[in-house]
Amino acid sequence: MSSDVILEMRHITKTFPGVKALDDVNFAVQQGEIHALCGENGAGKSTLMKVLSGVYPSGTYDGEIHYMGELRKFQGIKDSEELGIIIIHQELALIPMLSITENIFLGNEIVEHGVINWAKASKRTQELLAKVGLKDPPSTLITDIGVGKQQLVEIAKALSKKVKLLILDEPTASLNETDSNALLDLLLEFKKQGLTSIIISHKLNEISRVADKITVLRDGSTVETLDCHAETISEARIIKGMVGREISDRFPKRVPKIGETIFEVRNWNAFHPLHGDRQIAKNINLKVKRGEVVGIAGLMGAGRTEFAMSVFGHSYGQRITGEVLLNGKPVDTSTVSKAIDAGLAYVTEDRKQLGLILINSVMHNITLANHKGIAKNLVIDEFIERKTATEYREKLRIRTPNVYQTVGNLSGGNQQKVVLAKWLFANPDVLILDEPTRGIDVGAKYEIYTIVNDLVAAGKAVIFISSEMPELLGTCDRIYVMNEGAIAAEMPIAEASQENIMRAIMRSGEKV
Repeated sequence: MSSDVILEMRHITKTFPGVKALDDVNFAVQQGEIHALCGENGAGKSTLMKVLSGVYPSGTYDGEIHYMGELRKFQGIKDSEELGIIIIHQELALIPMLSITENIFLGNEIVEHGVINWAKASKRTQELLAKVGLKDPPSTLITDIGVGKQQLVEIAKALSKKVKLLILDEPTASLNETDSNALLDLLLEFKKQGLTSIIISHKLNEISRVADKITVLRDGSTVETLDCHAETISEARIIKGMVGREISDRFPKRVPKIGETIFEVRNWNAFHPLHGDRQIAKNINLKVKRGEVVGIAGLMGAGRTEFAMSVFGHSYGQRITGEVLLNGKPVDTSTVSKAIDAGLAYVTEDRKQLGLILINSVMHNITLANHKGIAKNLVIDEFIERKTATEYREKLRIRTPNVYQTVGNLSGGNQQKVVLAKWLFANPDVLILDEPTRGIDVGAKYEIYTIVNDLVAAGKAVIFISSEMPELLGTCDRIYVMNEGAIAAEMPIAEASQENIMRAIMRSGEKV
């Protein structure tokens, strides 16, 4: 690997109203290496990369960017992209109803005599897809491929722009294990070809596998840079740098006190909202007891989110049939307000699109699902609202200077805590958590697991959907396994293991 430094960021300081997001950060990347950037949510990782890529233009921060031996002052993404710096954000920037070709060349069209040459674009797309190992035709719509393949399309798009420095922000957060491994293998292959990559990830096992160096940020400052070739870097070592202390146990201890059945779904069926012949939930039967954490495992596309949303207010799907019972009595969950009134809450996996109003304050988001709880004589009492939001901010340790902060300005982990606070304030009997720790650091995950434990200790019931099997095995009392929209197996935690869960998935796949 060349010792030439391709990038050096010197004394970068970036301030938002009331928050110093970056404080004198120094960061250097060598040509041809995979350099990981780690830190807790709010540590400043994404902010640093937005400074680098021109999302935050020169003049809005202090410090210098030296790239390929020259001082650079990027005024926007276009400036950095022209020099081969391409960033792929955590939320993929693809247009679902356009084809792969159209997405790859959007804003970067192959034009001849004032007209787009689609034949050339399609041929070039085919070459790019071959490089990332994607076999789908260039004419395929983005909506018709899974998240793993969409991530590969984003990388193909980066390659089309003659990328020299590829920045990936949580690239595997939405991927299952197989797709994650394929993506990491691709990064290693690109490294052999001389491409330099910066990867931001909370999945420390993945970082340990591919990174040459690891730079750790904490509270907006550089803590250290670790050389993975000079010594073996353990996950515990990375965590210590991130949080400033040892974390001996990833999952807080809990002694289950399980009572009677509180929540039950019987013979649940639902069909895709657009493709009416595609069944997304197939005769599902599920029970949760008071004081119990029940996990739902399955591969990407198994139908877990679709099932949960169809139960919670028929938020997804059509031709929905089946019965929902709370405390043994049938309840109507056919609208979101009816589901909330019945005692259900649903923490969505898509916090930005479905969980929050990003332009509103932390306070308004926390109280959104329970206006009755902050009202006097049908009028919202601002004093009660502020007091309530402040209590939840302190209880969930949401990092924000005050509850008036716009929620869109918070880090992903702190946004997730706001979503959680919103539903905790609604005081549900049954809380459905859909990928609640996606894109969240180790310390924040532990805090969320602690909240889950507190809920079930208070006699609530929790349904925990996660693509991370160790998380399910570490937090749940019982696990349902879903595949192809149906329940493939049910197992107590004593019998559950990654191997048994995968075996159940494969067995049910053979029957389909």
